[in-house]
Amino acid sequence: MNAEAPCVQQEAGVLRVSGAIDAHNVAPVRAEGERLIKAANGNLAVALDGLSTAHSVILSMLLCWSRLAEKQGVSLSFTGAPDRLVSLAALSNLEDWLQSRP
Repeated sequence: MNAEAPCVQQEAGVLRVSGAIDAHNVAPVRAEGERLIKAANGNLAVALDGLSTAHSVILSMLLCWSRLAEKQGVSLSFTGAPDRLVSLAALSNLEDWLQSRP
C-alpha cells in the first residue's frame, strides 16, 4: 500500500490537512500545525477533505490544535471532515465540535 504522505499547509487562512495520518506519523504533522497556529492571526479554517485515513490520533491532534488556538486567541473551525472521522468523533460525543463552522 502506497499511502499519501501526511502534511499540513497554510494558504489564505486555511490549514489544509492531507494524506494518511496514523500513530506512526502524527507527531510531525501536529508540530507543523502548532507552528502555523502560533504564527496565525484571527480565524483559521482547518480543511480535512484531503485526509485519506480516519484515525483516533487525528482527533487527538485536532483537539490539541484547538486548545493551542484558544490560548493564542485564534478561532479554529473545521471543514470537510470525512464521514469515517465524524463517526469516530461521535463515539466520544465530539461530532458537533468537529463539524463546527466559522
